[in-house]
Amino acid sequence: MRDLASLAARLGVGGIFFANGWHKLEYGLTATGDQFARMDAPAPAVWAAATMLIELIGGALLVAGLAVPACGLVLFAEALAVFALVSGDTGLPLTGGDINLIVALGAASVLLAVVGAGRLSVDHLVVIRRREAEAEDEMAADKEADDVISSWREASRPAPADAVADADGPATNPIPRTGTGKTSRAGAAGAPSTAGEPAGAGEPAAATGPRKARPRRPARTAEPAGTTSPAGAAPADARPDAKPADAAPGQDRLVAGRRTTPAPDAD
Repeated sequence: MRDLASLAARLGVGGIFFANGWHKLEYGLTATGDQFARMDAPAPAVWAAATMLIELIGGALLVAGLAVPACGLVLFAEALAVFALVSGDTGLPLTGGDINLIVALGAASVLLAVVGAGRLSVDHLVVIRRREAEAEDEMAADKEADDVISSWREASRPAPADAVADADGPATNPIPRTGTGKTSRAGAAGAPSTAGEPAGAGEPAAATGPRKARPRRPARTAEPAGTTSPAGAAPADARPDAKPADAAPGQDRLVAGRRTTPAPDAD
């Protein structure tokens, strides 16, 4: 409803101003200037040209709804100047002799300048929509700046005590300490397997039977000093058919793993 009222006011006020300007244009600038001269107006030709252009251009812009605030103020100033110049005289160049119409047009012009043209106008379709887009961009930029500031605050805020305790506490799955030697083998054999395998499945079976006796090496007899074995000949104790040499008189002899001393021969 408000937009329709603004549209009706613009069409009425703008149409009257445009009609008066068109009348001055048809009447001629010379005749309009002569009329301003009869009213003792300074520079009547300038007054005639100025009022004609203001009424033509301002009235057309009011009807279209373009730059309505600026056009309303300019038309109000023009009507006020003409009213102050020829107040009380008849045959005014603006209205044709009706001073009440000058007052009504001036009041309507200033009202449109304050209220605006409404949504049914070029101002709303072009200029005001562009302003709204710029305002939305500014709001988006402000929101982005607020998000950045809040993220900085979150980063600088100290961590809660629970998070610190979890970070400093032991690991969830600690690695078991393995032993060495018999202790580790015994623990591995007795510990249950995590995969469901029997204990000690991956370990080699330990020997439980009696240990075999190692064969005893035969005693090696000492050779007398100064004797050498032929080159390439195996030692006497290394040959299977060799018999242990008798010990020298007065020397010990190894018998059955024990060292015995032979009795001296009786001469």
